[in-house]
Amino acid sequence: MDKSKRLFLKSKRSFRRRLPPIQSGDRIDYKNMSLISRFISEQGKILSRRVNRLTLKQQRLITIAIKQARILSSLPFLNNEKQFEKSESTTTTTGLRTRNK
Repeated sequence: MDKSKRLFLKSKRSFRRRLPPIQSGDRIDYKNMSLISRFISEQGKILSRRVNRLTLKQQRLITIAIKQARILSSLPFLNNEKQFEKSESTTTTTGLRTRNK
């Protein structure tokens, strides 16, 4: 084979397999908060299966566990910290009305 043709061939790279996100001994349960919190975004959304690299069965179990934890108030439904911060607004009182500026 020509040297010019060899340049266009794909190189056979060896790639390192990543460890699965859930080990065989891990139990997927609504009480296992350290495991569940890895599969939730900063906003409190459940991450997709493609992002998590989970099997279909594992993703279903994680989703059910997250929903159970939300219902039992172990996890918040939304994680909007900005919403709960006090905004710097001045309040003026004119007569019976109170207005925010």
